[in-house]
Amino acid sequence: MTMDQPPARSAERKGFFAWLDAMPHPPLVLEIASTHVAIARWGRMQGHLVSYATEPLPGGAVVPSATQPNVANSEAIRSALRSVLSRVPAQGQSVALLVPDPVIRVFILPFETFPRRADEALPLLRWRLKKILPFDADEAVVSWRRQQNPEGKPEIVTAVARQKIIREYESAIESHGLHAGVVQSSTLATVPLLDASAATLLARLSGRNLTTVIVRGDTMCVYRSTDMGAGSLTPPAVLDEVFPSIAFYQDTWGGKVERLRVAGFADNESGMREHLAQELGCEASPLARPGDLSESARSLVSQGLEPLVGWHLHRGA
Repeated sequence: MTMDQPPARSAERKGFFAWLDAMPHPPLVLEIASTHVAIARWGRMQGHLVSYATEPLPGGAVVPSATQPNVANSEAIRSALRSVLSRVPAQGQSVALLVPDPVIRVFILPFETFPRRADEALPLLRWRLKKILPFDADEAVVSWRRQQNPEGKPEIVTAVARQKIIREYESAIESHGLHAGVVQSSTLATVPLLDASAATLLARLSGRNLTTVIVRGDTMCVYRSTDMGAGSLTPPAVLDEVFPSIAFYQDTWGGKVERLRVAGFADNESGMREHLAQELGCEASPLARPGDLSESARSLVSQGLEPLVGWHLHRGA
């Protein structure tokens, strides 16, 4: 996937919101989630994990939101960063910074026509976003990629975040001598783990947030992210949340979802996968299957650190 990048300016800094395989692509990736801080350094060879570290965060230290302050316990975050950076030194380096899904809103916007020039495209996107964002579009950093809908008309996959929210995360790592060369949401970073040769659904839980993505080839057909609240995350409750995405895909793209992958459900993952696969009538297998990834990469996925692996898979793409 190649992203059309806006020109460098105060709200759109070059490389600020690079999309998946867009450059730059630092080998050092750091995730700040609501539950943990994690870092990985990847080698030059595909799948070679040089080192990694993870540190849990106390509940409420990070409160993911697109509009409200996210850093509720800055000392806890500083302590977690000190801990992981003592094991994976990175002073003065550029990193890929992964943030919680609610921070970055993703929209798939249909257009009759769409400009090729970034200086024409960005104002049009901002005008469209004014109607749907929960904050002023002028406060947003915006990145996008172009694809086509089933009728061959342009669709623009647009990632948007409030600049002041992103600055909270950037400031946290800058205080430890790091620079965010790229900022990305954790599930968008995970997408490269999917084999999209057939229509594939990813249901990924992070904290209380469930994100559903359906991809087919290099097309993102559906993106839906929801706060599940404090209720029980039973298979029927997750199915109720996933089903609208399935229905939309079938109505819009035709056919059915053929593959299912789940992530983030810890000890309940196998049961969740089996239940959803049976109800949806599709093939299901673990996100990291033997033979697909190196042993070290599969180990990270098994620990719930799949965004660190997904980010690496686009290196050199």
